[in-house]
Amino acid sequence: MPNYEPLTPFAASGPAALAQINAAAAHRAGRSSRSQIDPSDDRGDGNNPSRADKFALLRALTEARSAFGLSDRTLTVLSALLSFYPERTIDGDAPTIVFPSNKELSLRCGGMAPATLRRHIAGLIGAGMILRKDSPNGKRYRRRDKAGGSDAFGFDLSPFASRAGAIYEAAEAAQAHDLAIRAAREAVSLMLRDCSNLISLALSEGRAGPWDRLADAFSTLSQPLPRRAGIDEVETRRQALSRFTAEVEQAWLNSLTEKEMSANEHDNERHYQNSKSDSHFEKSGREKISAQTAVQVGSTYSPGMDPERVRADAHSNRPNLESPEQRQVQSLPLSFVLTRCRAISDYAASPMADWTEFIRTAALVRGFLGISPDAWRQARSIMGEKQAAIVLAAILERADEIRSAGGYLRELTRKAEQGQFSVMPMLEALKNRRC
Repeated sequence: MPNYEPLTPFAASGPAALAQINAAAAHRAGRSSRSQIDPSDDRGDGNNPSRADKFALLRALTEARSAFGLSDRTLTVLSALLSFYPERTIDGDAPTIVFPSNKELSLRCGGMAPATLRRHIAGLIGAGMILRKDSPNGKRYRRRDKAGGSDAFGFDLSPFASRAGAIYEAAEAAQAHDLAIRAAREAVSLMLRDCSNLISLALSEGRAGPWDRLADAFSTLSQPLPRRAGIDEVETRRQALSRFTAEVEQAWLNSLTEKEMSANEHDNERHYQNSKSDSHFEKSGREKISAQTAVQVGSTYSPGMDPERVRADAHSNRPNLESPEQRQVQSLPLSFVLTRCRAISDYAASPMADWTEFIRTAALVRGFLGISPDAWRQARSIMGEKQAAIVLAAILERADEIRSAGGYLRELTRKAEQGQFSVMPMLEALKNRRC
């Protein structure tokens, strides 16, 4: 005769009894629906989706406990209940009854008080992790018959296994959520460090700029985040600090002198400049570009034309008019550069045998020097991939002398855009420096 599975607990009354009834009904309905989908699925290969490893599932539930409203103490009770079941795997489609006494269960929970134990058991039932299968008199025991069969009354662990899919999904979501919070907190910490160092250094050196105002704003943004701050609060702080860091960085670049921007202390490291530049701009009022410049770069110029449009046309047409110096850079052998810029070889994943690997390594070094992606993008656009990579390798050689590698690169890019920069003197200066 099949054993009957009661739906209601012993002495059914109160919220705990209602939670038991609802959980038992939902579990029974779910088990019935799974059996109707494929009642003959018995492949015998151990790949039964209703079976779950109790230890792995408990670990996943520990990570996702907030999604199910469970505390660490409640999970301690669940772990104790699982210890009374000798098998490692639990079948979610068959009753899995354990029947410990209150005293033994309390001991395995570290001496938990009976009232506390009952409260956490009710929490597990409400979360749909276990069910009560109470005997007619409310006792927990196993009854055996003469045919070798048995029937047990106690706690049913099968709902725990039947919810394995939902538990694992919640655990993955919890891991992704924790990772996002950790990454946002790291970004906040790094930006706070950069802003603090720049503002303190600017104030101590008396640099020009709105440093007092930035220091006041920094004191507000540097308030510690709550220990259990959610992703929304941390992300809001990160975005605010991102905007503030950009403002501090710009103020720092504006405070740099021409000497600091170039970091040029040796006469043999001066860049060649053309004093007869055709492009000239008047800073008072609107910028004006000469018709001669527009004609030289192949752009159509007429009085009243928007200067920004003329400059854009000039920039788009410049690559078609390579100077002899640019052609010389393009024909440079890689060994010529590596003998003068040896430090970049330390950052290469493998010995650099071609320019492709050299340019890829320079892009990696850009991050170590603290050069922003925007500055690197502008340098490559104006100078070209190869020349920009050579310039960055040269900056790396003198990293201990250059206070702001990003500002230095922007200044060289500006000079290159005006035709006032040559990379060859940089390489020759590095050669003389090693001699």
